[in-house]
Amino acid sequence: MAGHSKWSTIKRKKARVDAQRGKLFTRLSREIIVAARLRGGDPEANPRLKAAIQRAKEANIPNENIQRAIQKGTGELGGTAYEELVYEGYGPGGVAVMLEIMTDNRNRTAGEIRHLFSRHGGNLGEAGCVSWMFTKKGVIVVEKDGLDEDELMLAALEAGAEDMKTEEDEFEIITAPEDFDRVRQALEEKGVPIAEAQVTMVPRSTVRLTGQEAEQMMRLIEALEDHDDVQEVYANFELEN
Repeated sequence: MAGHSKWSTIKRKKARVDAQRGKLFTRLSREIIVAARLRGGDPEANPRLKAAIQRAKEANIPNENIQRAIQKGTGELGGTAYEELVYEGYGPGGVAVMLEIMTDNRNRTAGEIRHLFSRHGGNLGEAGCVSWMFTKKGVIVVEKDGLDEDELMLAALEAGAEDMKTEEDEFEIITAPEDFDRVRQALEEKGVPIAEAQVTMVPRSTVRLTGQEAEQMMRLIEALEDHDDVQEVYANFELEN
């Protein structure tokens, strides 16, 4: 779990920039389309779709855009057929990198992603080369803002959370993926202000980077996140303060 909070903070800042440029809208719309295509357009019967809609609303995507994405997924409206892929590779300093991809042309995407890795001191690897270094978990981030740590931990554990980590200015509540919705809802009902909540891939251990390797790694992450077909980027590094 070490370093996840710092990387989470970086991702939140990057997400706000993406939202301004419209990239986050595109990525979340694709997630809704694929979720609706796989398990139908009813969010109450489709947890993945429900989570995608929640994230879209948090990003202030208009309801009509959300509904249109659902209809594209269910086939009521025409749209591009996206394929879900996972790419794995290594960044500078041996950092493990996992990418969730949605693409309508896997050959084009593979070539472009391979180029980004090599351009920034990394390399695209084979399937399974780094996935074992990550575990799927629900992560709920709560900014401290005067909250009582013991009360929050008690509420989280009672709701079914696995653990809670204390960082400099926030708490991280960790859940099993299947318990994520229940814990989040319980905390919201208690009035806990949630800064971020997502089922994500958490690294089992981290690599500490400094100097040129750190700069290269950040450039690689930014280039990958800027790619239109990349939905999520996971990496097991932390930066020296």
